[in-house]
Amino acid sequence: MAIKTLPKALLNIVEKQPNRIAMRKKDYGIWQDITWAEYLENVKHVTLGLHALGVKYGEHVAIIGENRPEWLYSALGIVCAGGAWVGVYTTNPVAECEYVVGHSDAVVYICEDEEQLDKALVFREKTPKLRKLIVWEMEGLKHYEDPMLMSFQQLLDLGKEEDRANPDLFLKLTELAQPQDIAGIIYTSGTTGPPKGALLAHEGYLWVGHASQQVMPATNEDETISFLPLNHVYEQIFDMMFHLTVGQIVNFTENTDTVMADMREISPTMFHAVPRIWEKYYSGIVLKMADATWLKRKLYKIAVQIGTQYNNKALARKKVPLQLALAYHLVYFMVFRKLKERLGFDRVRLGVSGAAPISHEILKFFQSIGIPIREGYGMTETTGITHMSSEVDYKVGTVGRAIPGTEVRIADDGEIVVKHPGIFKGYYKDEEQTKEVLVDGWMHTGDVGVIDDEGYLKLTDRKKDLIITAGGKNVAPQYLENLLKFSPYINDSVVIGDGRKFLSALIVIDEENVTKYAQDQKVQYTTYATMTRTDEVIALIQEEIDKVNKQVARVENIRKFKIIDKKLYTEDGEVTPTMKVKRKSINAQFGDLIESMYRD
Repeated sequence: MAIKTLPKALLNIVEKQPNRIAMRKKDYGIWQDITWAEYLENVKHVTLGLHALGVKYGEHVAIIGENRPEWLYSALGIVCAGGAWVGVYTTNPVAECEYVVGHSDAVVYICEDEEQLDKALVFREKTPKLRKLIVWEMEGLKHYEDPMLMSFQQLLDLGKEEDRANPDLFLKLTELAQPQDIAGIIYTSGTTGPPKGALLAHEGYLWVGHASQQVMPATNEDETISFLPLNHVYEQIFDMMFHLTVGQIVNFTENTDTVMADMREISPTMFHAVPRIWEKYYSGIVLKMADATWLKRKLYKIAVQIGTQYNNKALARKKVPLQLALAYHLVYFMVFRKLKERLGFDRVRLGVSGAAPISHEILKFFQSIGIPIREGYGMTETTGITHMSSEVDYKVGTVGRAIPGTEVRIADDGEIVVKHPGIFKGYYKDEEQTKEVLVDGWMHTGDVGVIDDEGYLKLTDRKKDLIITAGGKNVAPQYLENLLKFSPYINDSVVIGDGRKFLSALIVIDEENVTKYAQDQKVQYTTYATMTRTDEVIALIQEEIDKVNKQVARVENIRKFKIIDKKLYTEDGEVTPTMKVKRKSINAQFGDLIESMYRD
């Protein structure tokens, strides 16, 4: 019988491999192993604890916390009790937390620590359906008494008591969930308005898990590393969809600042990241090599040239001359192998980039040094994936072919429209928006793209972001922004020009790399803001923009730019938790700066 609910998937995988390692977490610098049997035991006690608290079939429970085993115990415990989890970003300010918890009708709020509890204490009077507050880490709260508050350990203890009193109850509860029932509600990042709660079903999670593995096979021997927000569908692909269908080991990083160090210790076999992370790795390599000895710089330069030539042939599907193949294997052994070890990529057989478009030059660079990165495409509403490239079947510049079982068509206006068994069930309490994007089972993505003769999908841009200049020329800003972000000195960019005579750009510098440049060049400044206004830094960014202008048509040239003198923060509503710029917010916030570029 096909397994179509998450509780059944968990029980199935535990039965197959109870003593294999399911996950690892780092405590005080030491990695702790957690077996599948221990995973299930924790989930069981969460389930029974929630049941004892009165959580009923179909009710919603909010989770807010960083990636850690307790997140998965909580989420799986909720669905095993017949409910659905609601993910909340840890970076969300109080008002946004209140909106998500209130709008989703959450009855319990499971949170990480005192900081996240404080948010609920502010808004709980305005969310009357909220009955209980549960905290993983009680540091600072041991003597705080509140009838609504309990620790996660107390929840587990309550579950253990319930299990002793009624040993058959857990398995009975796991029968409640049906394939079409909602397992998770993911609130979209709200780049255009208030977040919308996408309803994702059990059958969708498991279907995507199985279908995507036909393109990117994984086994229980694989290891992944968890550090992107777990309430985002992209992280859930690896920590839930893959995890509950193949049973690979998930390693939880100590915190977001230790990802690179943890990578070296774990050396995973699969590594998934958003473009911002891949860009950071790239700029880090470039700048480290700039500081290396003359001999190392020379060797690296020759190695990259050979790697680029080799992979240009491979990418064009042309036969690689024997001499070039031998040269590549030599430089790989001498240079790239050691570089991969230092980065923690020595075991990575496949890197994945998703959640936002990535510069094709970044992909080519990593391919050249022996780290294959494949782009995938999907969205929350498609339960994460519709297209992806395999290790061998790929084409740079595209997001791959549709995964098996997926139908795709391009609408008359260029919009990508998709259909598969993992399409979401609609937006919670928002029939109007649901009808707008979901027509006869077809998801209207809002993205513009083309499908080539071989079935590869190439993304152009978001439909609403396409620029039409005053001269009537159509420009896709995302393409230009990705070229700009290839520079180690540019962290982000927003290209402007809709209805204007020419294109301009707002630039966010890479603080670490530009600071180093300023120090090397003995540039005088006092703060981040004053550094962005120095002639030397402005000239540096102009050079990077000139490089991009040479690669594109004249109409796509960026004629003017301004450097934003502050970093962009999720808390300020300027970027989403996956580091995508919120254009509407940026245009409103920096309106005067934009207008200054168009004054005669």
